[in-house]
Amino acid sequence: MRHKIRFAGLDSQNREQASEINPKHPELFTGPQLKHLIFPLVIEQILAVFMGMADTIMVASCGEAAVSGISIVDTISVLLIGLFGAMAAGGSVVTAQYIGKKDDKNVARAAGQLFLAIGGISLFLMAFTLIFNEPLLQVIYGSIDKDVLENARIYFYISSISYPFLAFYNSAAALFRAVGNSKVSMQISLFSNLFNIAGNALLIYVFHLGVAGAGISTLISRIISAVLILILLKKQGEFPVEFRLKPDKRILGQILYIGIPNGLENSIFQLGKLLLSSLIAGFGTVAIAANAVASTICGLEIIPANAIGIAMVTVVGQCIGAGELSQARHYMGRLVKTAYLWLLVLNLSLLPFLRVICGLFQLSAETSALAIELMVYHSICCMLIHPLSFCLTNGLRAANDVRFTMTVSICSMWICRIVMAYLLSLYFGLGLMGIWIAMTIDWLVRAIFFTTRVLGGKWRRYAMRSLN
Repeated sequence: MRHKIRFAGLDSQNREQASEINPKHPELFTGPQLKHLIFPLVIEQILAVFMGMADTIMVASCGEAAVSGISIVDTISVLLIGLFGAMAAGGSVVTAQYIGKKDDKNVARAAGQLFLAIGGISLFLMAFTLIFNEPLLQVIYGSIDKDVLENARIYFYISSISYPFLAFYNSAAALFRAVGNSKVSMQISLFSNLFNIAGNALLIYVFHLGVAGAGISTLISRIISAVLILILLKKQGEFPVEFRLKPDKRILGQILYIGIPNGLENSIFQLGKLLLSSLIAGFGTVAIAANAVASTICGLEIIPANAIGIAMVTVVGQCIGAGELSQARHYMGRLVKTAYLWLLVLNLSLLPFLRVICGLFQLSAETSALAIELMVYHSICCMLIHPLSFCLTNGLRAANDVRFTMTVSICSMWICRIVMAYLLSLYFGLGLMGIWIAMTIDWLVRAIFFTTRVLGGKWRRYAMRSLN
């Protein structure tokens, strides 16, 4: 799909007025176009969850030290990879806005500047983690068992080399989504995940390389993903990419304006999760296992909302670029309603089978009962709150209202999710359930602030900045 935008052709001074006076301009996205955008994103999210589970099961054959070593490295990697994702999100917002303006020249520049920025960041992080591999692990995790540290050290080295390839893949995938083409990243994700599983089977089961085998398989799959998507980006001609080593201060500044607040928000969110994981560990093995299983299964329950949140960037970003602010608000509401519908259907379908699904993990009766209790509570809150908390925020980011979303998210995370978790779990004696209740209080606060922001219309001030 190439720039399916029917822009009214108004100058920047008249766009806001036109979007208010005549909201019946032809829709920028038809129903079929939205389906073609969202459905591959849902499939890609499902693949990520199920392939991740399969990957964990295969690595588990190497022993507990291997699983633990990979787990602690992945915890660090989530923080670092979040920076790539935040920068890619910034690039996709800026690109989508220029697409909405039908400004091919700046679309090409924005794409090129995104690769320049994310290439520099990823190379720096790769070098930093390669040089300070073991000291970094020891500083973060203190005194851990030698066999766990050795496995983590090996996996961290190999994983670090993959950062630039993962960064370029994320950037190219974000650019494809910016023009409404999410099928490419879905297809490459399917291929690379299947390759990763096949590589794990060969290197772990046949050549007995253990953690190194898992790392090598992941590295090769990320290299292949990056190469394939960059080739397709060049061949399919969705839009040109202007590769320049010289920074374009104006466009790079626009990308960083979105990417830096988003990166800070993601990083602080992950740090908060690390803090809560230490709190959960204090409740014993039953709580740890129940939380792990419930979190894994609950990841399935929010897949549609996550996919629609990603699509929101493309849709709202193009509307903002085209000066169609009324359509931007219309699509925010429409996509949130779609997310609610999907979550209702999915969660109501899963609720009767939670006990059966939980039984696949072969838990004790006490652990299983706690996990089911958590999942039921999560399902109910998902259907009531989740889309307003996490879909709308992407719509506001796509409208350049990034500082508000960052401030609300960080404050709500620490005040509601962290402080309330300690109060409810320890002071009120609710244990693990108290932590999950605090999490949904965080959802509720975000939902109230983001909904009020959208309905109040203050986000329009920031959206107009991209039109001037």
